[in-house]
Amino acid sequence: MPLKKNLIPQKMLSQDHFSTWLGIEIISVEIGRVKVGMTIRKEMLNSMGKAHGGISYSLADTAFGFSANTHGKYAVSIETSINHIEALEEGDYITAEAVTDVSKKKVGFNIVEVKRGDQLVALFKGVVYRTSKDWE
Repeated sequence: MPLKKNLIPQKMLSQDHFSTWLGIEIISVEIGRVKVGMTIRKEMLNSMGKAHGGISYSLADTAFGFSANTHGKYAVSIETSINHIEALEEGDYITAEAVTDVSKKKVGFNIVEVKRGDQLVALFKGVVYRTSKDWE
């Protein structure tokens, strides 16, 4: 029996050791839209005392993956990119909200805004391929 679509991100997070290690929490879920958040920790800082770019990328990528899969089929990333706009500090709480901008039968195009409060700190774009396999 297919898994209820708005529960898919919870199932994905429960099986995602990396996102769990990052401390990612799910804030909201709708079909085609997921918002997640996390706090920047000391072990996430680079040699300049700022959050490593991979941290905001990873948060955005998690939101992207969760959002893309809310359509009920296993969706896998085929292309992503990110623009870093502002540096992040230890203790910053950041959110990433992914929106399925355009959805075709097999391909989905997503935009993810990473924010610190209301301030945009990164902009991520991603493309997924939807397989024929249902989430169960």
